[in-house]
Formats: sequence, structure tokens, C-alpha cells
Amino acid sequence: MKRSVTVFLTALAPASWGTTYAVTTTFLPPDRPLFTALVRALPAGLLLLALTRVPPRGGWWWRSAVLGALNIGAFFPLLFVSAYRLPGGMAAVVGSVQPLFVVGLSALLLRHRPAPRTLVTGVVAAFGVSLVVLRGSGTLDAVGVLAAVAATASMAAGTVLTKRWGRPEGVGPLALTGWQLTAGGLLIAPVAFLAEGAPPALDGRATAGYLYLALVNTAVAYWLWFRGIGRLTATQVAFLGPLSPLTAAVTGWAALGQALTPVQTAGMALAFAATLTGQLGAGPGSFRNAEKTRRKDSMDLTGPALRRCRCS
Repeated sequence: MKRSVTVFLTALAPASWGTTYAVTTTFLPPDRPLFTALVRALPAGLLLLALTRVPPRGGWWWRSAVLGALNIGAFFPLLFVSAYRLPGGMAAVVGSVQPLFVVGLSALLLRHRPAPRTLVTGVVAAFGVSLVVLRGSGTLDAVGVLAAVAATASMAAGTVLTKRWGRPEGVGPLALTGWQLTAGGLLIAPVAFLAEGAPPALDGRATAGYLYLALVNTAVAYWLWFRGIGRLTATQVAFLGPLSPLTAAVTGWAALGQALTPVQTAGMALAFAATLTGQLGAGPGSFRNAEKTRRKDSMDLTGPALRRCRCS
């Protein structure tokens, strides 16, 4: 039961990310991908730092910078570049192969030998997503494809390194999330201002959209994601990634009036089945090992436990 709850809560992160396209096209000013990435990351990171009041110490200064660059600072801009330059859902298809990237990096860095079923499941998930999001029109842009591949590799590397390094003793996932969002936001900030200039004027709709992206879509979602990485295997977490394009398709159908064809519906069922199968790769024993650190994973918002935090 605990494992099922953890999988469900972790799955809420990519499901939330799947609403980004609808929110961006409906509420936000156009053609400001870097500013949007900055507003998603930096305010959320600073908020979590203020709530937890736990700064990195020792080697975790550079580790937080590396993880922040991979999971946020490089991933956000690359993702937006690919989304703007590629037709249809090609960026989502490239992103859906993230489980295969994670399997390869886990074998390299975590010494986890991939089972053939895991590789097949990853291919099936990507194929299912392609049925949902691909369109026949448009031509491929080389820069967009490279950006999509780099974004997928960056997030995969960040996931595996987060699993490999874990967390300092006494530090919960909320503080770790704040470190990475702040580091990633600080990395994006100068690029955004150099490339896009001053921030745009915001009306009420844009402000509401940015608040949603910063708080729900980023602060809460990434806390759930990093919490899940600490309790599940890296491969299990990666196989939840296809829920993002699937949620985007469902949101487009429900909120934007976009029709779903029978082929898309079949692709959704195929990708969702592969996502469920990907959760079967690790037995309950590995979950129990991860649960040994469960008491360190509580939402460390306030209290004396924070002030006694020991960071390596």
C-alpha cells in the first residue's frame, strides 16, 4: 500500500507538467519561453528556501548546482526551444524515451542491469505516446530535435544523479527541491534577460498563470518528483514521465476542445499500460530499503528539527 501511494503521489508531478502547454497558450504572453522558465523556477526555489531555511553545506553546494543545472537550468530552456521549433508533438515523443536514457545511465552510474522487459516497455511507452501526439504535417527542425534530445538526456541524468547522491543527513526533499530550483533559476536568469530583454507587462490572467506554474506546476510538483526519486528506483520514476504528454492530450481535449481520434485513444491506452508495467520492475524489497529513510522525508517546513539539521 505504501508503495502504491508513493507511486501515485510521484505520478502527480508529470501529470501536472502535462498542463503546462494549456496554461501557457491560454494565460501567458506569447514568445517568452525563457522568461516563463525563469518565473517557474526561481520564485518557487526562493520560496522553498525561505520555508525550510536549510542551506546546502560542504559538497552539496556543487552537487546542488549540478542537479539544478540538469533538472531545471538546462532542461527548462531546452524543452521550450524544442516545443517552439518542432511540429506537433515531436518534442513529447523525444521526451517519452526518457526511461530508456535512465535505464542506460542507471546501468552506468548505479550498476543496475536492465531487464529485457524494461527495455521493451520503454519502447512501447514511446510508441504509444507517438500515436497520441504526432501529426502528419510539418517538417523536422534540426535545432529543435537536438534541443529535445538534450532536454531528455539532461532530465534523465539529473534523475539518476539525484538517486545516486541521495540527500544529506537530516535534509528532506523539500529543501533539496528548493536548492535545485534556485540554482536552476539563477542559471536561467542572465540568459533570459540577454535573449528576451525586460519582463513583459502582465495582466491578471498572466499573473494567475505564472502563479500556477511557479507554485503547483513547479514547487509542489518537483517536491513530489524528488520525494519519489528517494523512495522508488530511478527506472520506476522515469516510467511515470509519459504521463506528461498523455495529460497534455487529455487537457487539450477537455479544456481546449481538441478532438481525440481512435488511434490517439489506442496510443493513450498503450502508453498508460507501459507506464503501469514500468512500476513492476522493482520488487517490494527495494521499496522497503528506500523506506528506511522515510522519517527524513517529511515536509520540513518549520520546527527545531530544521535547526538541528546536519548536512554533509
